[in-house]
Amino acid sequence: MLDLWVAWWRDHHAHGEVIIVRWADDFVVGFEDEQDARQFLVGLRERFARFGLELHPDKTRLLEFGRHAAWKRRRRGAGKPETFDFLGFTHICATNRAGRFWIKRITIAKRMRAKLAEIKIELKRRWHHPIPEQGQWLASVLRGHYAYYAVPGNSDAVNDLRFQATRLWRKRLRRRSQRARLNWVRMKRIANRWLPRPRVMHPFPEVRFAART
Repeated sequence: MLDLWVAWWRDHHAHGEVIIVRWADDFVVGFEDEQDARQFLVGLRERFARFGLELHPDKTRLLEFGRHAAWKRRRRGAGKPETFDFLGFTHICATNRAGRFWIKRITIAKRMRAKLAEIKIELKRRWHHPIPEQGQWLASVLRGHYAYYAVPGNSDAVNDLRFQATRLWRKRLRRRSQRARLNWVRMKRIANRWLPRPRVMHPFPEVRFAART
């Protein structure tokens, strides 16, 4: 319903480059030409209607994004480029230290809050388990999170998850005994023993998708 139609529309109507990235029913479409984007959206609504479907009103929008968005918006006095959320990341127009454009991806804030809420609930359930057992479980949670979210530019967010998880763990351990004095010095030793530190797990997209010869 979508993929074949997009390919047809691109071949018959587009004046510039058109790309689409889709995962299940979530997708982002990029256009070189603004008018293409506007015409595509009209056609897409009609296409969906033929199958009794409609675009999500809160998630569907046109926005100016990419390497030229910042200076074009400054020229118009329109402020910084908008961001968008896709597959767990907020995508941001940014520049690296050399001043070159790149798309920075950071963990969506509500995803971070949800993960910490899950950790809090599970730590409560494992309240009386031995520290090594708790540490092994929490380490597996963090490794799973790093495997997806530890992308270039997102180090602050994944480091913060480890810190917040450590804070929740300390709070839970302190409640096991009113007499226990679990200060941050000791807690850091426990965390360093069991919780892996995050590192970037994925290369930049241009490296990952580079043609191999």
